Amino acid sequence: MSNPLLLTQVLSPQGLEQALREIGEARYHNRHPFHHLLHSGALNLGQVQAWALNRYCYQAAIPRKDAALISRITDRNLRREWVHRILDHDGRDGEEGGIDRWLVLTESLGLKSDYVTSQRGALPATVFAVEAYVDFVARHPPVIAVASCLTELFAPDIHRERISGMLENYPFINESVLVYFRRRLGQAPRDAEFALDYVKRHAHTLAEQQGVLDALVFKCNVLWAQLDALYAAYVSPGMIPPGAFDPGQAPC
Repeated sequence: MSNPLLLTQVLSPQGLEQALREIGEARYHNRHPFHHLLHSGALNLGQVQAWALNRYCYQAAIPRKDAALISRITDRNLRREWVHRILDHDGRDGEEGGIDRWLVLTESLGLKSDYVTSQRGALPATVFAVEAYVDFVARHPPVIAVASCLTELFAPDIHRERISGMLENYPFINESVLVYFRRRLGQAPRDAEFALDYVKRHAHTLAEQQGVLDALVFKCNVLWAQLDALYAAYVSPGMIPPGAFDPGQAPC
């Protein structure tokens, strides 16, 4: 993991927060060209399908990532707080979760849910990036694993941009299929503030604080790599890997 911000002394909690926010400002994937194309209406239906299909792999991995984190936590109170993240995505009895809401989006785009959930059409780079994230969380101490979730600090802005841009620019998108993003406008800030407070209270040493910063850089890279793959396969030069979703062919 490369990080231009190499610490030479321990930061105050406020200084650590500032450093984290600077990383997000510079590296969050809202800066990626693919997102600008998506939100401005420059993509066709097949390209939007490819984005939604590949992004499902990430959405489906979030509960596994959170379960891996919980398995490393010895603090009972933290486990009790963190478990709601799994339920937010997997759902509860009688209440759909984020994964269900994402499938509403993919279905509205003309993709069959069994094909989406099988992940057969996902780009290889998407699968590698997502699994690298799950593995990272499973291998690192809780304070560093929690820090990798801090991209949520920057998520509401991109959700708002996505909602307005997609509604305005795509005739095949309507309000009902964007419920996932509407729900995350409330969930992400709540989760991010808890995670940020936890990191500020528990990252005390130079090594811990450097690990926290590196974790956020890593997570930004995970998100960026997924968009790199989408851009290469479906925008320019359009090199779709064997077996990956091809907008010109019906998924089987």
